[in-house]
Amino acid sequence: YQYLRRYKNKEDLDHFLFTPKKTEGTEKEWLEVLLEFCCCRNPSWTELSNFTHFLNFQLSKCEKSVFCSPAVGDDFQGF
Repeated sequence: YQYLRRYKNKEDLDHFLFTPKKTEGTEKEWLEVLLEFCCCRNPSWTELSNFTHFLNFQLSKCEKSVFCSPAVGDDFQGF
């Protein structure tokens, strides 16, 4: 939710890192943002669960990638 909400609001994600156990927004806001980005029309709970697990995995890998680190941020700005 933290990434999707910032992306939706066109915020800069280059220096944002996910903070586990940090609560942002309400359950209703979380679900609305999740449904907006899920790409399934009328998704089941299983589809939403799979989407969140996939997104979590991808974003975790991205945060750990040297290509997304501040060390190369100036070289790959905007990617």
